[in-house]
Amino acid sequence: MARITASRETLKPDPRYGSLLVSKFINCLMHDGKKTVAQNVFYNALDELKKKAPDVEPLDVFTQAIENVKPHIEVRSKRVGGAAYQVPMQVNRTRQQSLAIRWLLLAVRDKKGRPTHLKLADELFAAFNREGAAVTRRENVHRMADANKAFAHFAW
Repeated sequence: MARITASRETLKPDPRYGSLLVSKFINCLMHDGKKTVAQNVFYNALDELKKKAPDVEPLDVFTQAIENVKPHIEVRSKRVGGAAYQVPMQVNRTRQQSLAIRWLLLAVRDKKGRPTHLKLADELFAAFNREGAAVTRRENVHRMADANKAFAHFAW
């Protein structure tokens, strides 16, 4: 399921904004090693964001969208005795970032019938406003963790 992306040591900032987060996102967006295609899709999506919200910087919309999708707590399966429990656990920073990127891209890829840069711009703008499929997924994960609070004592 998870795609292999450049590790933190070898990751170079993207050419337009000089951001490591943008570079990581482009690497996750990329298919079949076609990085320039992924860059064009991402930068076109940011240009669309500039048209939608001219008063806000598109890179700020992107980073805030990532922040709004990041989960703070998730459930992990833990076997105790013969039973498997869904135990709520804190999520570390790197996993928060990778889950947020993954959920945004899954939401974009689930939509059909339009160019990817338009779908990506719509999903980023929705996540910026705390709505959309990726934010719904985050809320579902938080709701699941909240429902399984009774098993929190198994998180050792």
